[in-house]
Amino acid sequence: MTVDFTSTRRKDRRDEQPDSTPASMQAELLALQEAASIESARHEFIADFRWPEGVRVAVNFTCDYDAMLLRRVFEEPALQLAKGEFGGRVGALRLVKLFDKHDVKATFFVPGRICELYPASLRAMVASGHELADHMWEHQTPVAHRFQVDHIEKTAEALSRFTGHRPRGTRSFYPNALLRQAGHVYNSHGSASLMPYYTGDADGGHALVELPFHFAIDDAQFFTFGWIGSAPEAQHLSDPERVLELWWDAFMCQYERGGYLNICLHPYVSGRAMRIAMLDELILRIKKLDGVWFPTCETVARYCLDRFPPRKLRT
Repeated sequence: MTVDFTSTRRKDRRDEQPDSTPASMQAELLALQEAASIESARHEFIADFRWPEGVRVAVNFTCDYDAMLLRRVFEEPALQLAKGEFGGRVGALRLVKLFDKHDVKATFFVPGRICELYPASLRAMVASGHELADHMWEHQTPVAHRFQVDHIEKTAEALSRFTGHRPRGTRSFYPNALLRQAGHVYNSHGSASLMPYYTGDADGGHALVELPFHFAIDDAQFFTFGWIGSAPEAQHLSDPERVLELWWDAFMCQYERGGYLNICLHPYVSGRAMRIAMLDELILRIKKLDGVWFPTCETVARYCLDRFPPRKLRT
């Protein structure tokens, strides 16, 4: 059965009337303060962060290589699955070719199952020096602990057959403890800061570097309909020219402050010809400026751990 996220959201927000008595409002405030305190204890932000000598801004190009797996998880129709199939067979290789043209080292977050479906594209990524990182087994995080362990291990084994080593990073929602035990040093799904920072478990242990991104720099927000159940009126297909200018402005904001930009792409979205052309123009503009670094996510994470190890959280 297909889950109607839109109708569920509208019912929660529009139909239910909140309890607005003083006592309930005070209880809600206390609960929010407690949640904020717990979340704050899990974060450690890096004071006086600096990039390597000569680097003004770091740009991570990250690609979520979902292919059709995400759409299959939501039991969507064949047309949605076909979009993912394009990404697996065509879009991923187009992105590799684009990155190679500009000597950009990207990170591909790969569900383990993809290794069985599109091995040729993964071999091309590795041959070009791009990073393969974990993106769950089938683009979902199981609830049961034993299945979480199983999925992490299966994905690590699948990726290592191409790279020769276990993945060092992930874009997932597994517990930090399991990720650290599996050899991961970073995650990339949070957005609590503009710069790399650390996240830990509730007790402050198992710290991971967090490489933040946000949805204004995510191609799926501009170039897909019905993204994760969003209402039709909330999404439209954007002109690549408009997105180019938005992302250029986002880059310049980070360039001017010596910051960090994590650009999230999907091969079945940005692998289309007109969007490849847009990315080509974006990279050309960026490369005209001095002090721009295009590393993999693992490279950034290792730099953070070496130069700015966590002081409050424990690894």
